Amino acid sequence: VIVGLTRYINRGHIARAALEATAFQTREVLDAMNKDSGVPLTALKVDGGMVYNELLMQFQADILGVPVIRPKVAETTSLGAAYAAGLAVGFWSNFDELRANWGKDAEWHPKMAAEEREKLYAGWKKAVERTFGWVEV
Repeated sequence: VIVGLTRYINRGHIARAALEATAFQTREVLDAMNKDSGVPLTALKVDGGMVYNELLMQFQADILGVPVIRPKVAETTSLGAAYAAGLAVGFWSNFDELRANWGKDAEWHPKMAAEEREKLYAGWKKAVERTFGWVEV
């Protein structure tokens, strides 16, 4: 659902909203994981194509309130398959060898005040809740 549009909205606003929604959805999942596990998140290591969007990575750090870390190799699904194959054929002898290959490319730290973070997140959750039951089945 896209709401709150005015005649001054342009495609940049829509793109930004999509990026912010991604960060808010990630926060929602991580909040549930923290609640279920009782282990607070101290940093988020990210992967995939979206990690090259600097605005998203900074906003993600801001919304989570923890550092966001991008590895040198951002396509870790492919890398994991290669590591598994290498372990299976004896190219690597243990997990420590694999861990030694990991390297940090970039890191973002939260810059947003906690009050602003919670205000934005609460507003997003309110907007999502208002879409519940939109379509009757």
